[in-house]
Amino acid sequence: MVYTPRSAPRSARHGALLVGTVAVLGLLTACGDGTSEQGEAPATVSGTAAPATDGTTSPAPPATASSATGTGSPSAPRTTTSPGGATATTAPAATSTRCHTSELRASVGRNDPGAGQENFPVVLTNASARSCTLHGYPGAAFVGASGDQLGPDPKRSPGTPVTVTLKPGQSAWAGLTFSNPGVSGAKTATPAALLVTPPDERDQVKVVWKGGPVPVSGNSSTVRLTVFAPGAGPS
Repeated sequence: MVYTPRSAPRSARHGALLVGTVAVLGLLTACGDGTSEQGEAPATVSGTAAPATDGTTSPAPPATASSATGTGSPSAPRTTTSPGGATATTAPAATSTRCHTSELRASVGRNDPGAGQENFPVVLTNASARSCTLHGYPGAAFVGASGDQLGPDPKRSPGTPVTVTLKPGQSAWAGLTFSNPGVSGAKTATPAALLVTPPDERDQVKVVWKGGPVPVSGNSSTVRLTVFAPGAGPS
């Protein structure tokens, strides 16, 4: 007769199963991949930027003089003085010192032609009792007797804007140039006036135009303006 051992009690087998399960779980925990459980905050790494909380990014700060020039520090303003005493610097004008249209008187100087070009100085004079500044280009438009504009707006010639400081009675000028219509063959009109707008202003100063016909359309009809410089015109 073959002897067959009796099966282990059920409670003993259940205890052995629990011990094995605990051992397996302990092994898995020791060999984990480092990920956090669901609901925990993600781990951060030193030296990295934190993620944006609302999906937006802050705008970059505006460029400064030092970052634009690459020198590491703002360049010192460069100042020049005209024979009339007006000064110009390369630093931009402060808003509080800007010359307003109501403080200025406008005029157009004599033509200084050359190489088929007509060159007129557009002059703004400080008629106020305080010092003020001009920085950049004027606006300009030729108009007829009825006030209608003749030709397109002038374009800006390349140049480096400077801040011109005007004491009471001092002037600054910008060049208004165009090709001689008799040479270029452009279609012409004779304006009644030139409307001049100071930099960063909306109001205009009206100047009677005495310079004769100007190009308004066709070949080489572009009129150009230069930046303001100290004085009343080229010496």
